[in-house]
Amino acid sequence: MDKKVDTDELKYQIALTLIPNIGDVLAKQLLKHFGSASNIFHAPFKTLDAIQGFGTVRARAVKNFRDFDKAEKEIAFIKKNNITPLFFTNKNYPKRLTYCNDSPILLYYKGNANLNETKILSIVGTRHATDYGKTVCNKIISGLKDLSILIVSGLAYGMDVTAHRAALKNNIPTIGVVAHGLDQLYPAQHISTAKEMLQNGGLLTDFRHGTKPDKQNFPSRNRIVAGIADATLVIESAKRGGSLITAEIANSYNRDVFALPGRSNDKYSEGCNMLIRNNKAALITSAQDIMYLMNWGKPKTTTPKTTQKQLCLELNEKEQSIINILTGQKAVHIDDIRLQSKYNSSEVAAAILNLELQGVIQSMPGKMYRLL
Repeated sequence: MDKKVDTDELKYQIALTLIPNIGDVLAKQLLKHFGSASNIFHAPFKTLDAIQGFGTVRARAVKNFRDFDKAEKEIAFIKKNNITPLFFTNKNYPKRLTYCNDSPILLYYKGNANLNETKILSIVGTRHATDYGKTVCNKIISGLKDLSILIVSGLAYGMDVTAHRAALKNNIPTIGVVAHGLDQLYPAQHISTAKEMLQNGGLLTDFRHGTKPDKQNFPSRNRIVAGIADATLVIESAKRGGSLITAEIANSYNRDVFALPGRSNDKYSEGCNMLIRNNKAALITSAQDIMYLMNWGKPKTTTPKTTQKQLCLELNEKEQSIINILTGQKAVHIDDIRLQSKYNSSEVAAAILNLELQGVIQSMPGKMYRLL
């Protein structure tokens, strides 16, 4: 653990995750209102009770919380095992997750990879990966090795561990998002791979030590896999399974989703084919497809020029804000535009549409926008 971490504040941050009936969404609302976890616990009951949508029961749960010993035990574990706690306001907290409403307010991380790498791809798939799926997975990851990229998966059997091992083989950092505490590893057969990942990547979770890999934890884990990346690639999936859940979550986060097609009578291609058929995933067969769709190719040497046409337009405040954000930039992601503009999603979408119709900005692959 970083020596600069305020352990007293960390105690309140961990305690915030332990309060009954207060999940990540409400915790972040409280954090926005009070500024810090400790301020939440020190706030008067009347102040908590008066927050719209919070309620008396939850306010009482905050004021009656006394189980700080669990938080202190977690801090001791963190220190002993060189684990980095990443609270929502920490500068190293995965930036992409901050755009997700239900993202964890606190993460536990062990490793050396940059969780805010410029390019992040999550790869998921069936636990019963076929030779076809494994071959394509290795081929795609090998094709991405010249990029500054981070590969994320869930360290499960089948496609997950295939993706991690392919990344390690190609010297690409890779993160395993696990559905349990960092005092154990599931499945145990992947311990050697996990140890390699700690040297070039790492392990990430939102569960405290002692938490077992129970079935209900995996959908929670999937939201991190989907939200931490720019895009999610599904390589082989049956008609039902965790991979499709991850893809649905990624779509809900407005992330790109890709799927590898397969033969219509292949059981573990049915899910991918369904995603493509329902326009919930783009069809890809190679690393080049991903690079094109995400605009991850080599940047052009020429800088787009702002045309005189823009000077003659009458722009409203929201449109002008977006123009200011894009000025001087090669391209900006839609999430960054939302964050910098301070407007909500629908307002930004409407402004962007108007600017596109007027020929001022251009939509690019990977949900990027640039001035024309």
